[in-house]
Amino acid sequence: MIVQFLELNLIMCYYNSVSIPKGAKATFKGKTKDLPPIERPIQSGFEYGNWPIIKSIGEDDFSLELGHWELIAPWVKNTLDVIKGREKFNTLNATAERLFESKLFIQPTLKRRCLVLSSGFYEWRHFKPEGAKKENAYPYFIGLKDQPYFYMAGIYQPWVDIESGEAMDTFSIVTTKANALMEQIHNKKKRMPTILNQAQAEAWLNPNLPESKIKELAASQIDPILMTAYTIAKTFRTSMNPQEAFNYEELK
Repeated sequence: MIVQFLELNLIMCYYNSVSIPKGAKATFKGKTKDLPPIERPIQSGFEYGNWPIIKSIGEDDFSLELGHWELIAPWVKNTLDVIKGREKFNTLNATAERLFESKLFIQPTLKRRCLVLSSGFYEWRHFKPEGAKKENAYPYFIGLKDQPYFYMAGIYQPWVDIESGEAMDTFSIVTTKANALMEQIHNKKKRMPTILNQAQAEAWLNPNLPESKIKELAASQIDPILMTAYTIAKTFRTSMNPQEAFNYEELK
């Protein structure tokens, strides 16, 4: 069942990358802090691993930490229950339009918003070449022009395994309706991560943000003119250079 579930979800925003160069800095709440060098060309959410996120510390500070990519409900008791829950529920992403409708997401949305670092993400475009019997899925790498890294909106939930005592922050990436560019690429689900500019990211970390503003930011769509996207090889998930450009004959 788990394998089938993963295959069905390969067309969602579940593959991310981040490349933070040495000397990079982040500025929020009037403070500038060094970011540690990070190089992760590709990571699948289905690895259920750690990923760098920026959290607010009170009203006047922030921190960069590693969060567990998969928001875990506080009422889940142990790791075994987490694994069992994956067969029914997927919390790698959180739909912007439903943040305040979900028992799981509402409190993190109101009280524990974070920024998920990214240098680009991977998505599939479905296309049926002329004369073909069935449509194919072609992977793309999508990023921002002239920005080595950027911020996705996220929400997080502290969680403790009551059996082992292990404590961690768990998170979901907020997704919104696709903009004009992403409608062409993610042309089945027509979704995309909520990408925030500096001012929006600063606001997202504000612990006193009103519900109306949270909804506005969560559903915002970055201007497609700021984005870049190109096709990559279908073997990108196992490639030494997953972001290498690849021109499919069918798409010319």
